Amino acid sequence: MTGSETVEDLLRGLAPRVLGMLVRRHGQFDACEDAVQEALLAAALRWPTEGAPREPAGWLVTVAGRRLTDQWRSESARRRRETTLAAQQPYHELITPDPADEPGGEIDDTLTLLFLCCHPEVSAPSQLALTLRAVGGLTTEQIARAFLVPETTMGQRISRAKQKIKEAGATFSMPEGPERTERLAVVLHVLYLIFNEGYTATSGPDLQRVELTAEAIRLTREAHRILPEDGETAGLLALMLLTDSRRATRSTADGAMVPLAEQDRGRWDADLVKEGTELIERTMATAALGPYQLQAAIAAVHAEAVSTEATDWRQVLVLYGILDRMAPNPMVTLNRAVAAAQVHGPRAGLDLLDSLAHDKRVAGHHRLDAVRAHLLELAGDLDAAREHYQRAAKRTVSRPERRYLEGKAAALRYVPPAES
Repeated sequence: MTGSETVEDLLRGLAPRVLGMLVRRHGQFDACEDAVQEALLAAALRWPTEGAPREPAGWLVTVAGRRLTDQWRSESARRRRETTLAAQQPYHELITPDPADEPGGEIDDTLTLLFLCCHPEVSAPSQLALTLRAVGGLTTEQIARAFLVPETTMGQRISRAKQKIKEAGATFSMPEGPERTERLAVVLHVLYLIFNEGYTATSGPDLQRVELTAEAIRLTREAHRILPEDGETAGLLALMLLTDSRRATRSTADGAMVPLAEQDRGRWDADLVKEGTELIERTMATAALGPYQLQAAIAAVHAEAVSTEATDWRQVLVLYGILDRMAPNPMVTLNRAVAAAQVHGPRAGLDLLDSLAHDKRVAGHHRLDAVRAHLLELAGDLDAAREHYQRAAKRTVSRPERRYLEGKAAALRYVPPAES
């Protein structure tokens, strides 16, 4: 564990790996997932004060394995007491996993686990929820907030999903043929959500969670490796690379958010820009067009421009128009409004935002107010812009975003003219 890495970061990265090891060894996804959650809890309680063990993955596998053994021996209270004792043993008594359990096979264990969570017997919303829990490392509370449902409801949904996988007799193996294709759309959606949560954290003190973006890119690379001809897999990877190229310039040293227009483009990661641009150009020339490819193409237009003013906004607007028809989504419309304002003036962007006034999916979302504030500022209506910046600041749970929005509102305060 590095100096800047917290126990939470370490556990989040280890969780899918440890779960993959146990499911491959024992089967029974639902029981293994429960056991891993208990091991993670034990680690979260001990490691901050005692330090992480030399082999943290082995520690978790051992504790979770003993939890499974206890469960299979008895469903009595003795099982929980023995699990607690196992978690409290000295580190040197905890064995490491067999070498055969280490990742490095033909297909990454975590990617196989992701496809397992996206089993066709499980409904699409439950697939997303279960995968975000098992692979993304998000808590039930975080997932419930993302889906706008109570935590108890989400907990029940995840439990049902695990039961469905158990009843279907699913095995820990990568599906083939049509079944793999059927699950792929949900797999890509989950990877997209994990990346987005890492790129702009929905809550907490930091703007970005690098461990999530890195894991999403790693798994998407693996998916592209085994499915090189799939256009949307390649498109998603290109989108992640191009977006992640800006990471170092998105916040200041003290964590303050820096918007795209103010970023130092000379510090964008040139290697990621080159790789992402070349990948999306090859993909769009050979594969059927899809939403991820369109988003990657938009990111490539931004990456090629030396400044906001030099950006080919007409091309961006055309691409967003196609994307809005192909995969209608209020967030796409928000971004399209920004592009429309750049091409046709702020009033054109505000007219597009008006079409979202009754869309329940973004009702109360801070981004709707933030974009409206930006366009009102461009239009010269500073009082209204300040009001919407303040409203957006109150609605976001991200501290860096709140600080930025509050700063924008403060900058628009009325200043009376000096007396002559």
